[in-house]
Amino acid sequence: MTPPPDPPPARSHNRPVSDETGTPGTSAGTPGAVQGGGPRPEALRFFGTSWVNHDDGYPARRAAVAVGSLVLAVASCFVLRIAYEGIQIAETGAFVTVLVVAMFAICSAVAFRNTWEGFGKRHDPARQASLRGLLAIGFVGSLLAYFVRSLTEAPGEKLHREEYERARAEHERRTTRRTGNPAKKKKRQ
Repeated sequence: MTPPPDPPPARSHNRPVSDETGTPGTSAGTPGAVQGGGPRPEALRFFGTSWVNHDDGYPARRAAVAVGSLVLAVASCFVLRIAYEGIQIAETGAFVTVLVVAMFAICSAVAFRNTWEGFGKRHDPARQASLRGLLAIGFVGSLLAYFVRSLTEAPGEKLHREEYERARAEHERRTTRRTGNPAKKKKRQ
């Protein structure tokens, strides 16, 4: 009887690219993996690892993300418009109406900025947890950030490419340093 396979490694937020196991959920023979070992690119939401070489339907995926996020943002604005009309029908007063509109506008602006910054650097998980409610209210801003970013690249591609290139360069440095058999080195006299 054969022993069960080892469980997949836990995902680390501090080290997104691994030399040994690659991105969690991938195996050594997956497309996009560096031949002969080495680091493997981290998969992006909606893109997988197609962002590395811009293959496997990358342009179509980028177009779909742009159109999808814009359609969802417009649909969300219609839903918010219906909510606004409900407040008007309830005759809660001008103060409550202004307060609700300002809340959605401010939360959307904060969500846009937070999402946009997330495309260039990794967020602190504790900070993200504390902003979860605010980001949920400002979901329109996050959708608009996805739309704007997907016009130029896959959202998060720049960050992942920098990390991947740095990991490849580090791996190359380590493997070239270890070439040769250390036992055959001549002893200095």
